[in-house]
Amino acid sequence: MISKEFEKLGLKEINEGSSTGNQWFSNGEIIESHSPADGKSIGRVKASLREDYERVMTSAQEAFKIWRAVPAPKRGEIVRQFGNKLREYKADLGKLVSYEMGKSYQEGLGEVQEMIDICDFAVGQSRQLYGFNMQSERPQHRMYDQYHPLGVVGVISAFNFPVAVWSWNAALAWICGNVVVWKPSEKVPLCSVACQKIFQEVLSENNLPEGISCIVNGDYKVGEMMTQDPRVALVSATGSTRMGKIVAQTVAARLGKTILELGGNNAIIVTPDADLKTTIIGAVFGAVGTAGQRCTTTRRLIIHESIYEKVKEALVKAYAQLRIGNPLDENNHVGPLIDTDAVKMYENALAEISKEGGNFVVEGGVINGEGYESGCYVKPAIAEVRNDFEIVQKETFAPILYLIKYTGGVENAIELQNGVAQGLSSAIMTNNLREAETFLSFAGSDCGIANVNIGTSGAEIGGAFGGEKETGGGRESGSDAWKAYMRRQTNTINYSSEVPLAQGIKFDIF
Repeated sequence: MISKEFEKLGLKEINEGSSTGNQWFSNGEIIESHSPADGKSIGRVKASLREDYERVMTSAQEAFKIWRAVPAPKRGEIVRQFGNKLREYKADLGKLVSYEMGKSYQEGLGEVQEMIDICDFAVGQSRQLYGFNMQSERPQHRMYDQYHPLGVVGVISAFNFPVAVWSWNAALAWICGNVVVWKPSEKVPLCSVACQKIFQEVLSENNLPEGISCIVNGDYKVGEMMTQDPRVALVSATGSTRMGKIVAQTVAARLGKTILELGGNNAIIVTPDADLKTTIIGAVFGAVGTAGQRCTTTRRLIIHESIYEKVKEALVKAYAQLRIGNPLDENNHVGPLIDTDAVKMYENALAEISKEGGNFVVEGGVINGEGYESGCYVKPAIAEVRNDFEIVQKETFAPILYLIKYTGGVENAIELQNGVAQGLSSAIMTNNLREAETFLSFAGSDCGIANVNIGTSGAEIGGAFGGEKETGGGRESGSDAWKAYMRRQTNTINYSSEVPLAQGIKFDIF
């Protein structure tokens, strides 16, 4: 039986996995959602078949014709109401996120707060979808650019942030006049159903057409329907680099648009001028938060040789304080990995570290026994390695922190940090102004996010989120990321009685 608090979110024992807003339907196989916290079944969702997908797309296309004509500030009002609904459901939705994904309850609440924050941001942005005036070389001509909605925006989200990343995309896409079709991770399907039901309340209360928000649940085959579909103008995909390359090639083949948020291999540089307390707090949360399953997780600590042993000793002491257990217990710091497949990946990584000559200063391993029956709990590990180890060059979605020693100036540390294929988040711990500015300069971090005296994890929605290189180059959330959800148009108006041509070209026929 579905627990009572999740019934408040509209969840049932068996849920339909396709929705056009007010209507629910699915004809596919059953997806059963098990909590990695205790291994118990939370509920089931029916997967979407091609016929379900087609029904969703038809509804989305029809809704777009109406939604795009609604003034942007009015669209912002709908997003504002959604944000208020999320405030009402924050505790219950945060608990569902925690229980279905495995992150701590505090992180679950934080993820819902991210949704609320992006709604607030989008409401303000709905009055600022601005273009620019340009000066024409022709007399009595006015030039300007403006932005129009794209149409159907497809969102493919990952398991580690079951609701927040969808909302980053959806809130901005909606205020821009688009409609959204969401394909969530099949590992956390109930979170998507709950979010859709909450937004459905807003649709119903405002007599809005179906199709403004839609979901389709299922495995990669459902995602392929979206990426191959020319009716989907933009696909925003979050996941592994391997998945992102497939999405990029498929969408590019039909000249569609993508926003790609892919792998991270994030480092914190620790210089001799670093504040040790700040360093340890930032590094530990960055490394073990969400059990190392964030794209912004701190995976590498690049430490100057003069303070290396001191930092290592402090980390070992801090890790000894970590409490691992049920994520709904707020006394615990670290919850489980998402499933047993993730545990196998973690164990393989530990074996590879040893094979390549790494030295464990905090041993890892799977935790068994009472309270850990799901088989998804592991120990956060710390290993001394070299940056060129093959396993270090990869992103391992687990709580494994690599310690790397550097010598000389901060330029050497930056070279190590940039010496991986991924380019999402980065940080430096220093009270030296020159080191900080060098890190942020053109010769510094090559990542999309570069922080000073905070960790790699925990970005605010006000800034554009995304990275470079194999992270995909996409940008979501704040700043001017809204432009990715719109098409740009340059307009020229001639209010004279002549038709002068640009570049002084003469074409006289009278």
